[in-house]
Amino acid sequence: MPDPFINPTAVLLIAHGSRRQEANEDLIALARQLREEGTYPIVEYAFLELASPSIPQGAAACVEQGAVQVLMMPWFLSAGRHVADDLSEFCQQFSEEYPETSFTVCPPLGLHPAMLTIINDRLQEAQQLWPKL
Repeated sequence: MPDPFINPTAVLLIAHGSRRQEANEDLIALARQLREEGTYPIVEYAFLELASPSIPQGAAACVEQGAVQVLMMPWFLSAGRHVADDLSEFCQQFSEEYPETSFTVCPPLGLHPAMLTIINDRLQEAQQLWPKL
């Protein structure tokens, strides 16, 4: 795997966006955690709509920090219209606008093997909320 620090790789976390700031805070916290982990030198977040920064603003922030590659990571469960169409269109647009930078749309969270562990954890949390019979 190439060293993301030699040719700076950016991660652009992308969520739909909500009018409810509490909903947007999850993505902001995720970006902070990924930054603190230190695997990637540039970590930004953006929203498709209803919140800021926008996806073009997020892409520009990555490029301004010297990204040679931007991994557009959708915070979506499946490859619906937003991932398959909207993010692909943004990727094409950014590739033309910033020809010195490579943009790639990553797969959505989907049926990743870790998803079953996450679902089971959430189910156990819910069961603990029920009164014991």
